[in-house]
Amino acid sequence: MTVRVGVIGAGMIGQDHIRRITQVLSGGTVVAVTDVDAARAQSVADGWPGAAVYPAGRELVASGDVDAVLVTSWGPTHEDHVLAAIEAGLPVFCEKPLATTEDACLRIMDAEMAGGRRLVQVGFMRRYDAGYRALKAALDEATIGTPLLMHCAHRNRSAPPYGFTTEGMIADSAVHEIDLVQWLFGEPVAATSILKPRRSSRAAEGLHDPLIVLLEMASGVLVDVEVFVNAGYGYDIRGEIVGESGTVAHAEAAGEVTVKAGGARRGRVPGDWRDRFAAAFDAELQDWLNAVAAGTSTGPGSWDGYAAAAVTGSCLEALRSGQRTPVTLAERPEFYAKAL
Repeated sequence: MTVRVGVIGAGMIGQDHIRRITQVLSGGTVVAVTDVDAARAQSVADGWPGAAVYPAGRELVASGDVDAVLVTSWGPTHEDHVLAAIEAGLPVFCEKPLATTEDACLRIMDAEMAGGRRLVQVGFMRRYDAGYRALKAALDEATIGTPLLMHCAHRNRSAPPYGFTTEGMIADSAVHEIDLVQWLFGEPVAATSILKPRRSSRAAEGLHDPLIVLLEMASGVLVDVEVFVNAGYGYDIRGEIVGESGTVAHAEAAGEVTVKAGGARRGRVPGDWRDRFAAAFDAELQDWLNAVAAGTSTGPGSWDGYAAAAVTGSCLEALRSGQRTPVTLAERPEFYAKAL
């Protein structure tokens, strides 16, 4: 089966996923595109023979011409697009966030459960990265004993030039680590705190960069996440878990090596997220296409999107208050039983 995909949102990541589905992966083809910028949607569709342009997401979903929907539009629009796909009985891949509020995520879960079938996959691509999968395998095999701490860094060369905010450092950047640690440790985040180090001179006015995000896991594991969006030198993602009898860390760049010779050490720092996580994006979308064709759902779903939103909300409250903030999480429905 070749899955006919309709893409809602033709910006940078939407175009990258279209390229991926049509040129890199198997089992999928892009047949429909829409974007708030109609000219951009038309330009993108012109590059893929047979792709139709629709004026809005709901029209694309209702067209009857797509087997599945890929949502890569602006975050606040995600809820409407995902709900439309669920109402139509169509599998939907939604880039993070699933929705921008906990209540919106709960509405999506309610709609999905009412339909009786898991249709939603959320774009937490780090779960598909070889380095992070190796970390999880080490945890599951108790290679380092009982985990105690995790140190993470999320560094970007520079912040986007379109009004990126301190809140966005959590909601758009640290959210990847927020989902990741709940998947790695197989448990929820119980409380959050935010620390504000000395502010970088590279930060735009009103942006407090860097931040330290502290995540307390339910078991007592403490995770610190350095979020630095104007690091200057490249896109640098790090993760190390400290256990009772050892540590495990993933490589700093996928598929790269560090050369030590002539009294020096040399390596390469990825330029951006596409460079660092290209293979993870490929694996993630291929897994989704395979699941759609098989009528199943295997990746991170609506519950994971909701859990990330709940922790993000706690972090944002901690940022405002300066206080440790507990995470309030609804009871996980059996419909979303863990499949780690």
